[in-house]
Amino acid sequence: MEKQSRLLCSELCVQRRLYEVTLNCAILAWKDIQIAKKHTGRAIYGAVKAGSSCVPVCEIIAVQEKDDDTPCKNTGKWQKVPQSPADPCQHAFTVFYVERTRQHCWWCSNVTFHCSDHSLCLLWVQTIREQLALLNSERRVNYYHTFANRPKSLLVYINPYGGKQRGKQIYDHKVAPIFSRASISTDVIVTERANHARDHLKTEADLKKYDGVVCVGGDGMFSEIMHGLVSRTQQEAGVDENSMEETLMPCGLRIGIIPAGSTDCICYATVGSNDPVTSALHIIVGDSQAMDICSVHNEDRFLRYSVSLLGYGFYGDVLTDSERKRWMGPARYDISGVKTFLSHRYYEGTVSFLPAEGNLGSPRDKMQCRTGCSVCRQSSSDKLVSKNEDSVSDAECQDTWTVIRGKFLAINAASMSCACPRSPKGLSPSAHLADGTTDLILVRKCSRLDFLRHLLRHTNKDDQFDHSFVEVYRVKQFRFSPRYQECDSEVDLRESGVTGKRFLSQICREHRACGCMPSQSNWNCDGEILPHTAIQVRVHCQLIKLFARGIEEQQVFEDPYAHCAI
Repeated sequence: MEKQSRLLCSELCVQRRLYEVTLNCAILAWKDIQIAKKHTGRAIYGAVKAGSSCVPVCEIIAVQEKDDDTPCKNTGKWQKVPQSPADPCQHAFTVFYVERTRQHCWWCSNVTFHCSDHSLCLLWVQTIREQLALLNSERRVNYYHTFANRPKSLLVYINPYGGKQRGKQIYDHKVAPIFSRASISTDVIVTERANHARDHLKTEADLKKYDGVVCVGGDGMFSEIMHGLVSRTQQEAGVDENSMEETLMPCGLRIGIIPAGSTDCICYATVGSNDPVTSALHIIVGDSQAMDICSVHNEDRFLRYSVSLLGYGFYGDVLTDSERKRWMGPARYDISGVKTFLSHRYYEGTVSFLPAEGNLGSPRDKMQCRTGCSVCRQSSSDKLVSKNEDSVSDAECQDTWTVIRGKFLAINAASMSCACPRSPKGLSPSAHLADGTTDLILVRKCSRLDFLRHLLRHTNKDDQFDHSFVEVYRVKQFRFSPRYQECDSEVDLRESGVTGKRFLSQICREHRACGCMPSQSNWNCDGEILPHTAIQVRVHCQLIKLFARGIEEQQVFEDPYAHCAI
């Protein structure tokens, strides 16, 4: 590790104790001089040496000079006597920085340094601010992660109805003060209807004014933002979204997620937590995490984009049933899940897919996607190389497609782990965020008990694919065709006699004994029902970027003095 040269080094007071404070272009560090003398030559077992602390410059939120002449509010408690003019530590400045807590959560912490010389205080404040300004003009590597430019202006959309309807409250009380401290300007729009944010991004928003777009809500709100931003990018680039053969253009603006919904799967999989303050801090420090997007088509018509889960069969039926119970809130998913499990429906169809080739790993290799993932970095390099080389078109690789026919309880395509608090590993624990693939999971017809065993493995550490009726493949494209093609109009349904059969199926509650079992399910696309069953899906590698860094595997710094010259 190359050592960095010092920018500043002074003896300053922290809580009336003398510290040696050192700043270089990578780290701000301070160590207690008295404790350091007692433990000279001895390293205490732990993350840092005794009496020492440090913070990466790239994780400093702000620095401000402390005004000790500001009168304290009378709180009815004993107050400290103000420092006299003769006090050698009357001048001070405060550094606000990221502090890691449990379960991948971050917190905005601070430390105040006191010094006797006002000019020295100003020098520290100015130098730290200069280092923070450099973060806006260049990319920097912090040992395990690459930071992009810090945002200075953000467009924020708040969904006031999602989850527990606390989106505006969460933003006003927890997020806005941190943005203000970091000198980030924001334009806030509170959405008034479904797809308000999507439509505004596609047509009205002046995106050149902003460094990023932030959504305050759940996965549905994120989907709106993502659809609006991707569609706007393709429209400006002249790309036809209805064509499966088109290569989509990546979006220039990063997306931030402040979790405030019923489900926060995207945030949980990219940050490791659904804490609003943690997400806000990732936005402030300028994290950048690329993500794949799947485009879903029916013949020559574009339907939707997907970033997490495409589910047919079990998860499609759960969503369809839960939509009729929205008045119940998040509990509707549990009730609909139990009802769908007891119905134990299976569906016949054909799945064909184009397997992923190259060094992209396997869904069962137990290589989880984490900060600085080697698989995603390799995919990024391959993507750059493919721009300069003539690649073989998909039409020339038709013989590599694999075709599977059968009866399925569930067909799932996971573009990420889909982890959440209830399922810490997710549907596909080894799925990657930015490798240009999706994990196709086929659950064939089996007994109700076997299917229950499979579902329970989503909540424990056992291999959920270790069943004879479960198959999993890492793919770049796939298609699905139901055994019976859907009818396009009510007239066709009446002529074919299906309408009467569906009416009877409601009376007998779709019992298999009646012979009225529906021949088709619905596709669950990131929590939205698709209007068609026969679909074609293509993965677009690293189409968008989030203000995130993936889930951190370990603490970034084990010993601050091993990484800087002090």
